Amino acid sequence: MSVRTTATAAATVTATATALLALPPAAVGADRTDAKESGRLLLTISGARNTWIRGVRLVCPATGGHHPRAAEACADLERAGGRPDQFPAGPGQVCTREDDPVVATADGAWHGATVSWRRTYPNPCLLEAATGAIFRF
Repeated sequence: MSVRTTATAAATVTATATALLALPPAAVGADRTDAKESGRLLLTISGARNTWIRGVRLVCPATGGHHPRAAEACADLERAGGRPDQFPAGPGQVCTREDDPVVATADGAWHGATVSWRRTYPNPCLLEAATGAIFRF
């Protein structure tokens, strides 16, 4: 990857993150939860060296946000106690040993506690195997 491509990718990641953070609370949801909600999280996945980024807002129970599998993701997050890396492993998902690192983040609130979580996985398959539907978007 050239220096110019790296700089362009970094600028794109910065612009995307800035745009997500600049949205008013009504658009993305405040980090606090009301009595009916168990959590509101901004979930992101980025490629190696931040070459790309995508993100969704997850509101649990699945009453809002933009996660395509919100109900399943909320259930998985509940089983994990609000910590994506504590998701109980199910039957083994077969993944290759492909070296294509991804970084997953979760920021917001879960049952009134602040969540600021970040982890790097060797490839997208291992991310999904470790976190269930939480990062399946």
